Amino acid sequence: MQTQTIVIKIGTSSLTKPETGDLHIAAIARLVEVITQLRRQEHRVVLVSSGAVGVGCARLGMKGRPTHIALKQAVAAVGQGRLMRIYDDFFGTLNQPVAQVLLTRANLIQRQHYINVHSTFTELLNLGVVPIVNENDTVAVDELKFGDNDTLSSLVASLIEADWLFLLTDVDRLYSADPRQDIDAKPIEFVESDQLPDLIQILNEAASEKLPARGGTEWGTGGMNTKLAAARIAAAAGVKTVITKGDAPDSILRILEGENIGTQFAAQPRTVTARKRWIAYGMVPLGKIFLDDGAVKAVMNLGRSLLPAGITKVEGRFDAQDAIGLCDSEGKEIARGIANYSSNEIERILGYQSEDIPRLLGFEGEDTVVHRDNLVLS
Repeated sequence: MQTQTIVIKIGTSSLTKPETGDLHIAAIARLVEVITQLRRQEHRVVLVSSGAVGVGCARLGMKGRPTHIALKQAVAAVGQGRLMRIYDDFFGTLNQPVAQVLLTRANLIQRQHYINVHSTFTELLNLGVVPIVNENDTVAVDELKFGDNDTLSSLVASLIEADWLFLLTDVDRLYSADPRQDIDAKPIEFVESDQLPDLIQILNEAASEKLPARGGTEWGTGGMNTKLAAARIAAAAGVKTVITKGDAPDSILRILEGENIGTQFAAQPRTVTARKRWIAYGMVPLGKIFLDDGAVKAVMNLGRSLLPAGITKVEGRFDAQDAIGLCDSEGKEIARGIANYSSNEIERILGYQSEDIPRLLGFEGEDTVVHRDNLVLS
């Protein structure tokens, strides 16, 4: 079998017992055995593991997941060390070296940090190490959180240009509704990348109607909607994604051998550069600019840079070189990019021609507000 790069995300619902939040030791042991087998087949494997807050709650005798950020960070600090020790013990028994990698969104926003994280993963994988990744809850702030490990795993898969992303959860595949409560729920076996937006909308509508379309437990933060969003990020980066049962991790081996298990999501051709993937998914937009119809057409259909003449409104406060969203007149984001000017400067030049910029700002600046090389369509 050809060597492949694989990211595996295991959710809290698969790692812990739902009634108590205690670690499910047998499930962890099975997962470790599968990952070690993949390594012996010379695959490169990254494990994104939830569970730190849940384990911390159990360790401290707490009855539910904390909502206050400072308390949650403290509980995560307690749980992360215990979780990593258990992984290290299990992997060590099988002579498989592992490494702990804790990330925040801030690690991916700055380009140099992003490159450094990429280099670290590359060296670890070259050494035959299994990186075990989690969000650094202890220091993350709400504005710069991944929000859930589904998103984190898809960003890691994009970063390292993985071949596969496996999202292990508490259901065997994606359904049109929760099969535990809706007997008419239909299994979804395969999803083309262009079908994902419609599928996300369907599940969002189901959730708004209070249908049980989401998975997860009180100890976890994810659900099917976050998994679909993660699959969309991964697909855009050329990564195939699978949603499958967390308590049967050997299904990963069978899927790699061609079996039709779980819900599989096709990947788009890997045509977007690493830099543009960083702009699209690594950076966090700090503001929005609204475009007229001509500018929307120029950006989306003609491959043009964004000029000040096509901008109608600025929303939010940001500096030059920050990421921003580009929206049509109805507020729908059509692209993301890196601004050449601050929000205050754009407000002064919007609607004008590029040759007017020196007169309006008092200095020679860029002709474009967002250059095509720093812009990626949504």
